Formats: sequence, C-alpha cells, structure tokens
Amino acid sequence: MAFLENVLEQPAYGWKDKFGELSKPGPRELLKEFFSRLNVFKNKKNWMSFMSWFMIVLLTPFLALFIFKYFSLKLLIVAFVYGMIVMGTHGTIWLHRYCTHGAYKFSNNFWRFFTQNLTLKIIPEEIYAISHHVHHALSDQPGDPYNANGGFLYCFLADVNHQPIGRNLTEKDYGKCVNLMRHTGVKTNSFAQYNKWGTLASPMRTITAIVLNWAFWFACFYFIGGLALVCTIFGAAGVWAVGVRTYNYEGHGKGQDKRREGVDHNRDDMSINQIWPGYVAGEWHNNHHLYPKSARSGFKAYQLDLAWCYIKFLSIIGAVSEYRDSKKEFQLAYCQKSVLKIVPDVVPSKVFAVVPDEVW
Repeated sequence: MAFLENVLEQPAYGWKDKFGELSKPGPRELLKEFFSRLNVFKNKKNWMSFMSWFMIVLLTPFLALFIFKYFSLKLLIVAFVYGMIVMGTHGTIWLHRYCTHGAYKFSNNFWRFFTQNLTLKIIPEEIYAISHHVHHALSDQPGDPYNANGGFLYCFLADVNHQPIGRNLTEKDYGKCVNLMRHTGVKTNSFAQYNKWGTLASPMRTITAIVLNWAFWFACFYFIGGLALVCTIFGAAGVWAVGVRTYNYEGHGKGQDKRREGVDHNRDDMSINQIWPGYVAGEWHNNHHLYPKSARSGFKAYQLDLAWCYIKFLSIIGAVSEYRDSKKEFQLAYCQKSVLKIVPDVVPSKVFAVVPDEVW
C-alpha cells in the first residue's frame, strides 16, 4: 500500500487537506495545475500529458469535417457504433482487463499486438494502468486519482493532474512500476532514461507507435469509404477520448451514494453498475470492484459484456491461453442469498437444483 500511495505525482494542492481529508481544489486551482503539467517548454517530463491532449486537438478537424461536410444518418450510426461501442469495449478489453488487471493471458505476442491495435491508439497504457491500480487500492479515498468526491473537473482533468507516475521515484519503486507493465509489451525506459523523461515509456517509441497505428487505420478506412469514413471514425474516436474522462465520476455516483440493493453488491466503495456503460463497453463497475481480476464483469443474465465476448472468442480460437471468470463465485456469494430470501425453506443445494443457471 505504501508504494501505491506514493507512486503517482502528487498535484500542487496535494491529496489531503490539513485535516487529513480529501483536498478539494476549486476550478482555478485545477486548471492551473492542468496547464502547468501540459507545458512541455517548462518541463519536458510533461511530454506524455501534452501528447494525450494534443491527439484530441488533432482529431478535432476530423470531427468538424464529419459534422459540417460529410454528415449523414448512415455515417452518424457508424460514428455511434465506433465511438461508443468499439472504442469503449476495446478500452475495457485492453487497458482495463489486460493492462491493469491481467485478467487473461495471450497465447503469443501476435494476438497481444493485434488486440492492442484493434482501434485508434489514444490513451498511453502507463497513464491508465498504474493509476488504476491506485484507484482500486484507495477507491473514493484521498489519493484516488479520479475520486468522484472531488467533483466533475477533478475527475475530468485527472489524466494530467493526478494519473502520471511520480517523477522522483526511487530505483526500487520504479522497478515495481516496470513490473506492473511488463506483461503489456510496452518497452520501458531504463532508470536513467526515466530520470530524463519522467515516464515508463520512451517518447520516441510511443509517438512512433501512434503514428503507425493512425496511418494504418487512416489507410484502411480511406480504402473502404474514402475521406468521409475517415473523418467519421477519427472524429468519433476523438469524442470517445473526451467522454471517457467523465466515466469514473459517473461510475462512482458523482460523489453520492447511489448504490442499489440487489444491484450493487460491493459496499467497500461508491462504485455502481450502470446500464449504458455496461452495454456499450462491458463496464459493470460495481461488479468489477468486487472481482477486479475477472475477465468477465457482466455476471447476471441482463448484463451484456461485449469485452468478455471478445476474450472468450479469442480463448475458443486459441489466441487467449487462460483467463479468470468470477461468475460462479459471484453467484454463490450473492445470487444464492437472494433466492434464499425468497424461498427461505429451501436448502442451498436444492436452490441450484431448481433454478437454472440461465436466470442469472
């Protein structure tokens, strides 16, 4: 825990106030920190934060061309499917369940590379993965990089203000960061290079990978549907890149307790299951906080989990060698109790004899 409490670069306003409670900076402080950490001329260690938002700037003209030149109902549907479902589900598959939690393993590096580049590359793996470990360790507590109690802007600007790794880590702690990223295939800096750039990833390798990824998908979509389709897809990806920054604020009840009895079983934090992110991205967030290392988080019949569908499909064709699935564990721990409340005289072994698995 000591490592995770100190692995991220603390903002100027700190994680805690003088009373030991969550520091809640106002909009001016948050924006001051944000622009300070984007300034690559002031400090080249800001390169990754700058790059993340510069990519959104680069995607904005594509969105404008889609809206004002190529707009049609057909392309709007394409934009919705790609921006909401494809990008959202891929984020869950790659950044969330694999890079952070290692919920499954690829049978070889080809399938890892294939999955990594299934969509436009926008969010650097280290920005997401390291900070998400901290989020689980300190969920809704001071130090949680996207603590919903800090407000909307606190969460929205978190990738710059709260999520980068610390710039003065010891060699031992830097090694721990490297180990957390080792399975992802991301080539990490030496400790000397880290001291120069302030990141796990090399700027040159990272930028080159993004340029090649974007060039490949530009060519593919141009070949399929010309510049109109390119603008549609790239514009939709930009919308997703902005929208995903709002997710944890919503997914933790906007700082309020919105957990529902019989729906949100995890009571250790304010995470909630939501229909929309569940269906479009497989992100049943309260379930995920119960079983963070599970490759599936849609445990009930109505909880469609497209990310799990992809992982399971890769397992069937041999591209995924192993995975964790906590559905049965969830059923035993929570669904059985629900049935026993309804049929109190039925012993547990009989419950599962009369209630088919499909109802869950």
